[in-house]
Amino acid sequence: MSAKAVEQWPCGMAAHEEKAEAPEDVARGLENLPYTPDHVAGPGADTDPTQITFPGCSCLQTPCLPGTCSCLRNKENYDANLRLRAIGSETERAEPVFECNVLCQCSDQCKNRVVQRGLQFHLQVFKTEKKGWGLRTLEFIPKGRFVCEYAGEVLGFAEVQRRIQLQTIHDSNYIIAVREHVYNGQVIETFVDPAHIGNIGRFLNHSCEPNLLMIPVRIDSMVPKLALFAAKDIMPEEELSYDYSGRFLNLMDSKNKERLGNGKPRKPCYCGAKSCAAFLPYDSSLYCPSEKPNVS
Repeated sequence: MSAKAVEQWPCGMAAHEEKAEAPEDVARGLENLPYTPDHVAGPGADTDPTQITFPGCSCLQTPCLPGTCSCLRNKENYDANLRLRAIGSETERAEPVFECNVLCQCSDQCKNRVVQRGLQFHLQVFKTEKKGWGLRTLEFIPKGRFVCEYAGEVLGFAEVQRRIQLQTIHDSNYIIAVREHVYNGQVIETFVDPAHIGNIGRFLNHSCEPNLLMIPVRIDSMVPKLALFAAKDIMPEEELSYDYSGRFLNLMDSKNKERLGNGKPRKPCYCGAKSCAAFLPYDSSLYCPSEKPNVS
C-alpha cells in the first residue's frame, strides 16, 4: 500500500507528555486528511460503529474469567502481560475476540480490556524506498501485544465497488474486506476504507512474511475493530506489515497472474520476503458483482 502524500506524526505514549514537540509534516502540506482513532459510519454501512449494542458483564467484585464473565465464552483472550493467547496457532482463520465494554461493571484495569486502551508503543510514519509511506516501531514489541487498529469508514458493498471502479493503477487502495466464517456457510463481512478519514493503520504496507496479524475484536457492538497484533517479537526501527490477503496466505493465481479480474494490471509486491508472491493480493469479488459470497 503506497500512500500518495501523508503527514508524519509519531504515535503512542508521547501524546501525554507535557512538552511534546510538534511532529514534522513530511508531506509538506500536500495532504490534510481527517484523523480518527475509531471507525466511522460511511455510505451504505448497515450499522453505526459508534453505537453501543452489547450488554455489559456483572463482574463487579470478581475478575473476568471464562464461565462467570459474559464477555468470555470459552477462554481468556489475553495473558497477564496483555499478549493475545491465540497468536501462536497457525490456522487458516483467526478466532474473533470479545472484550469487556463501556457497560461492563469490571474496572478499567480488567485484563479483557486491551485494544480499547489504544496505542501503547511509539510508532512512526516514514518514507520507504519503493513502497511509498510505511509504518515502523521505535521500540521493541513483544509477540502477541496489540500494536494498532486499522480504522476508517465502514462501508456497504455497493459503495466499496463504486470506489474500487474509480481507481486507476496509480491510485492507492486502502479498502479492506474482512470475512468471518460463522456457521452453515454464512459469512459476516466488514468493509473499511481509511482513504478519506482514518488512523495510523492506513500506512501499513503488505508483506508476504508479515510481523502483524489482523484480528476482529468486538467491544461495544457487532462492528469489529480490526486490531493488529505482533505475530512475532518486533525490533526497534523494524517496519510493521501485515498480509493483505489474510493470515499468512498469499497464493499466486494459477492463471492470469499479472492482471486483475477486470483487466487492470496487478500491482507488484516489494516486500522483499523470500516467499514473496511478486504481486500484491487482491479480492476479485470487489471487482465482479457476481462473485460476492453469501453474507450473513
